[in-house]
Amino acid sequence: MSYRRDNRSSRSSLVDGFDSLEEGGLKASSSYSRDINEHDNDKAIESLQDRVSFLKRLTGDIHEEVESHNQLLDRVGNKMDGSRGMMMGTMDRFKKVFEKKSARKTCSLVAYFTVAFVFLYYLIRILGYFTLG
Repeated sequence: MSYRRDNRSSRSSLVDGFDSLEEGGLKASSSYSRDINEHDNDKAIESLQDRVSFLKRLTGDIHEEVESHNQLLDRVGNKMDGSRGMMMGTMDRFKKVFEKKSARKTCSLVAYFTVAFVFLYYLIRILGYFTLG
């Protein structure tokens, strides 16, 4: 029975709405829906403004991060250029040293070092043999 009562009340409200059409009720309901639409539009605009301001802050943070990384990369690049220059200078010095000495002097120097290392190796081995055993 409550369903029938609800159904009758909704029918009577529809009929009352039709009756009010003749008295200018349509204007009131359309202005009410216009107010609701404007209210919904205002909420949507506020939501969009919040999102846009969030995106603006986010892009600002990204920009700052990119700038700091660019500065870091510039410093690393400058240090690498300095290191490259130092290495080139060292290589040039080595080239000059090896170009000035003749091949004969270089070979004799390598031979002297090799003989000295072999002599020291056997000397240490012999001394270790006598001291330990």
